[in-house]
Amino acid sequence: MSILNFNVGVLGHVDSGKTSLAKALSTVASTNAFDKNPQSQERGITLDLGFSSFTMDIPEHLMNSNYKQLQITLVDCPGHASLIRTIIGGAQIIDLMLLVIDITKGIQTQTAECLVIGEITCDKMLVVLNKIDLIEETQRQSTIEKMTKRLRKTFEFTKFPQAPVIPCSASSSLNLNELISTLQQHVYIPQRSPNGPFIFSVDHCFSIRGQGTVMTGTILSGSVRINDSIEIAALKEVRKVKSMQMFHKPIDRAIQGDRIGICVTQFDPDKLERGLVSTPGIIKIFHGLIIKINKVKHFKHDIESRTKFHITCGHSTVMGKIVLFIDHSVNNDNNDQFNYEKEYEAIEQYPTEDSLTNKQIFALVELESPITCQLQSILIGSRLDTDIHVNTCRLAFYGHALDGFTDSDYLNKDLSNKLRIYKRKEKIGFVDRLVDDQTIIGKDLFQKETNINIFVNFKVELNPTGDQGFIESSFGQSGKFKVRFMNGLSDEAKQSLSNTKGRKQQGKTTTTTTTTNNDADGESNESHQRIRIILKFKKYLFQEKTVISQ
Repeated sequence: MSILNFNVGVLGHVDSGKTSLAKALSTVASTNAFDKNPQSQERGITLDLGFSSFTMDIPEHLMNSNYKQLQITLVDCPGHASLIRTIIGGAQIIDLMLLVIDITKGIQTQTAECLVIGEITCDKMLVVLNKIDLIEETQRQSTIEKMTKRLRKTFEFTKFPQAPVIPCSASSSLNLNELISTLQQHVYIPQRSPNGPFIFSVDHCFSIRGQGTVMTGTILSGSVRINDSIEIAALKEVRKVKSMQMFHKPIDRAIQGDRIGICVTQFDPDKLERGLVSTPGIIKIFHGLIIKINKVKHFKHDIESRTKFHITCGHSTVMGKIVLFIDHSVNNDNNDQFNYEKEYEAIEQYPTEDSLTNKQIFALVELESPITCQLQSILIGSRLDTDIHVNTCRLAFYGHALDGFTDSDYLNKDLSNKLRIYKRKEKIGFVDRLVDDQTIIGKDLFQKETNINIFVNFKVELNPTGDQGFIESSFGQSGKFKVRFMNGLSDEAKQSLSNTKGRKQQGKTTTTTTTTNNDADGESNESHQRIRIILKFKKYLFQEKTVISQ
């Protein structure tokens, strides 16, 4: 019988009743389901991902598919604020999200963060308004209507403006049939393919004496059979698949989207708490990544270049520094690969939304610790060090990994002369003197020790006259330089420079009997008349030698 496995994430604030809901709905539990962790049982909260399932007939709207039965796999994500990284890892394998809200409290801080994660990782959401049994029966319906109206307003500007809201009680099973019916109506056939390399996201790992080591998780791509060779990327070890199960039922083959347990020849499970397993040679360990970056609209702070964030990809969370850059080209690439043929401008912070029309923002993520990652994976940047009691979103940005670097010295090797990111630079100097109608001598633009030959033939502009010329050569040994104007200087520039020259000569013959105040005024007037020389150029990052251009 062909079974469709459909992964449903159960997310929400701590103590909103997620695990109780998973228990009430499920018929089969997998490892670590329903808070088996002793700390979880003691504190009454989920500390890790839990997985459970239940089956039903295929919904009527999917009758024409090849599937005969529907298996709902519930991914119970922890609601505690300090465990948001575990939620992110769990959310990246779901097809639909159940956002659980305590009707007595409404949307709380982690509820909002779960909503953001849902917007990033999936396209469908159902809202479970839980604990309605705690409301007096005479006031229950009006309370449900008020809360639903409030939630509709919250969801209005999200990806889920029309998300169904189902009031129920997990602990008393009140209205659970309506929830199951609504869930059934919103099940769809996700894109599943047995083709391509096998990639398996492991969330639990343990050994069984006399049998081997079991890895449980979700297949992200491809398929796997018994006796296939698979690689544990983090350990750089290859193992053979001895047996497989899907919720305690033996199977001999599984494909993308299935949640399974794989038993392989023995290895130390403590070395692989979570991670990726794949066809040998597919998954790499990256020290740096390039992503197309999007700011989370609820993040209230600036996202600045050269700052550190918690970087989560799959089940891994490490610190990473970002370098932001922008694509100014009109024809932006919409494919999944990064274009090294283009030039990009380094920017100091993520731009405002108004200035982002037809612009794409990228980031080089310099990871402090390497991570195993599949290119095109979703990556989320957060400030998890923010006080969890402050009512603020800690999720800053997200994006897809477009390219990665496996050499720890990638900044000097992989990126050198390959990634063309420039910074706009501007130097300001002054006219020292007028030579003739086409030539001036400039000063104060360069240091005495600067190699001016690098800047020969670079364009400059006079301010405020707007005359444009080019640097012809250095002049003397003090950092001065010669500027040529092929079309000649404008009358305005010549007049201004002549006046300046006249004032200088007059100043030499003037007696020193004027007061200090008059001297100050004279210097001020002269400085206002001075013509500035503006030099604008690009300086490239990640180059072996200093590279500049216009």
